[in-house]
Amino acid sequence: MTRLGETLRAYQARDPAARSRLEIFLLYPGVHATLYHRLAHFLYRHRLKFLARFVSQWSRFWTGIEIHPGAKIGRRLVIDHGMGIVIGETAEVGDDCLIYHGVTLGGTGKDQGKRHPTIGNNVLISTGAKVLGPFTVGDGARIAANAVVLSEIPPGATAVGVPAHVVRVYGKKVDYANEVNQTDVKDPVLERLAALSDRVEFLEKLQDEGYLKNQEKKEEPEDAV
Repeated sequence: MTRLGETLRAYQARDPAARSRLEIFLLYPGVHATLYHRLAHFLYRHRLKFLARFVSQWSRFWTGIEIHPGAKIGRRLVIDHGMGIVIGETAEVGDDCLIYHGVTLGGTGKDQGKRHPTIGNNVLISTGAKVLGPFTVGDGARIAANAVVLSEIPPGATAVGVPAHVVRVYGKKVDYANEVNQTDVKDPVLERLAALSDRVEFLEKLQDEGYLKNQEKKEEPEDAV
């Protein structure tokens, strides 16, 4: 009951809509998903994998939250709303984390063995974020809504965008222009903006050259009759 009690207190502290621990215990799907996962993970570790998967699938049906029995979940995890969350087999989530609905802790399909991310302590992962691959998200990091994280995030960092890039570390702004992109995947938006900028410069150059030529023609003296 100690772990359940501290989980209920964590929900009460993080959710201003929570009115009582009894309400949280009876009506919050994130609590139910966590409890089901503890049973499923116990069965998984004791090689009762069919039963473990059965429990996890029942939890998915009942809560809308899919946590693989093999995933390692820390203490005082708060799942807010929770619908559509997917946590993969080799994922690890630290203590005191907060995860919103639509989050995926998944793989890219290219890795073997450890395929899913390791989430540190006190990490916030906002609505719709996708964290994909066998890397670490450091303690105290913040992942913005709908971000797609494809490589390691340092402790205390805030990551935004697709693919995600770090914009702050412990509250201090980071100059993205001087940062190395997280992956070799090119950002199509930045590429298009750069192309448009080059095009504008080219057109302005042509316009300036045409204007100078017109001025030169106007200044040429008329031939004497």
